[in-house]
Amino acid sequence: MPDLDELPDWPDATVAWLVTVGGEPHAIPVSTALRIGPREALLALGRRRVSLRRLREDPRVALGVIAPGLAFTAYAEAVVAADPLPGAENVAAVALAAPRVQDHDSPTFALDDGVRWRWTDARAQEADARTRAALRALAERGWPG
Repeated sequence: MPDLDELPDWPDATVAWLVTVGGEPHAIPVSTALRIGPREALLALGRRRVSLRRLREDPRVALGVIAPGLAFTAYAEAVVAADPLPGAENVAAVALAAPRVQDHDSPTFALDDGVRWRWTDARAQEADARTRAALRALAERGWPG
């Protein structure tokens, strides 16, 4: 598959997969991945997540996204941008810089839908909204910087 020139846009509530390395690959779904630039993304991870510990030890990660009309993997270096994330202190903000974005789209199929995240708990939904707002505020303040 060819590489893309930059990260595509994807809708809020798209489930992405974050894969950390450093030994056995470790994959988790994340609900908060945001594109903040042509090759940059921000996401939030719980401060006690194994993935957060692993990317601190080895910053190589892959972020996979499948959404309507697109499928790609961003191969990136991760850095903890804020721990805790101001405005959402239960999580850490992680910035990804992706020198390579592999396109998985093909003319032989169509991606009509992706996996979408829906909260079933009102407090969790409010916390997710605060986290997304805090990530956007961090990006607006100039991350990556």
